[in-house]
Formats: sequence, structure tokens, C-alpha cells
Amino acid sequence: MLTLTPPVEAPSSIVTVPEHQQCSIKGNLSKNGVLYHMPGDEHYPDTRIDTSRGERWFCTEAEAQAAGWRRAMR
Repeated sequence: MLTLTPPVEAPSSIVTVPEHQQCSIKGNLSKNGVLYHMPGDEHYPDTRIDTSRGERWFCTEAEAQAAGWRRAMR
């Protein structure tokens, strides 16, 4: 007789979805300061986020502004 054990659930403290899949606003460092790029902005597709440099993802525009970042011009 085959006995199956139920799957073990991951503890709730483990994040299973990468942050960039939860939030779509890209905050990057540039020669012009700390900028955020919204989906649809001209340079959004080319912007890469390097968290080791202090770049990050934001979930809302208000969150980015509250952290002191400003929207990229294009």
C-alpha cells in the first residue's frame, strides 16, 4: 500500500516571489541623483536595478517620493 504525505508549507517569513515581480517602479542611481522610472517611461525597459549599489524597486509612486526619489524626466 502506498502512503502519501501532505506537502510541507513554507514558513510565512520566507519570500517566494522576487521583489521586482511584486513592484514595478524602478529606482536607480544616476549622475542626476536618485530617480524612479515608471512602466511606460522611455528608459524603463533599459533600466537595470542593482540592489548592491542601493538601487531598489518601489510599489507606488508615493513610496518612491516619500523615500526622496524623483521621477525621471523621460
